Amino acid sequence: MLLKISILGSTGSIGLSALKIVDKENLKIELLSANKNYKLIKKQIKKYKPKYFIINNKKSFLKIKKKYSNKKTKIFNNLNSIKINKKSDICVSAIPGIAGLEPTILMISNSKKILIANKESIICGWNIIKQKAKKYNTKIIPVDSEHFSIMKLFEDHKIKEIDKVFITASGGPFLNYKLNQFNHIKPSDALKHPKWKMGKKVTIDSSTMMNKLLEIIEAQKLFNIPNNKIIF
Repeated sequence: MLLKISILGSTGSIGLSALKIVDKENLKIELLSANKNYKLIKKQIKKYKPKYFIINNKKSFLKIKKKYSNKKTKIFNNLNSIKINKKSDICVSAIPGIAGLEPTILMISNSKKILIANKESIICGWNIIKQKAKKYNTKIIPVDSEHFSIMKLFEDHKIKEIDKVFITASGGPFLNYKLNQFNHIKPSDALKHPKWKMGKKVTIDSSTMMNKLLEIIEAQKLFNIPNNKIIF
């Protein structure tokens, strides 16, 4: 039996990575969501034939809705418009920023597992996410490498057995900069991450180390790690 997959943020870097796994495995796309990448949305509808496609940008939604009005894929402007009768086996929550919070909360009742790659949702709405996940018996799994590793660590060890939890950092584009060089940094410099290709917001947050601070808060929310046991 095919596993049914939903992906929130299917045109972003994490969403595209998830679709590469779909291409290799025995999976069926149930729902995709995106913002306004018209060409890529068309390509994904044609290739994956999802049951639902959510397009948040009004202009792109109207264009796609008109073009695919007679197709099997149902096009909606937001998740609130959909009544899903059966849960997806897995939902990948990969919409960046606070925009990912509401879709994540809405998909909890429609998914057996939420693979969450949106730290802002956890930081801003963890109590709501946790309560709703408990209500609908939905498992929340963090997919960021740091937090997935911590989750696996806690499967075999209690917090009292652990002295320190380290959140590692790659260094970003400014790892080898001297202090006087920081006076001449431009946004375009901060977007040149040496290791990862990510969206602009995450790349900037990585360059300024803000991303690491968010990851510390995320780890505290997910695993109840005391302040004195977590560092980066």
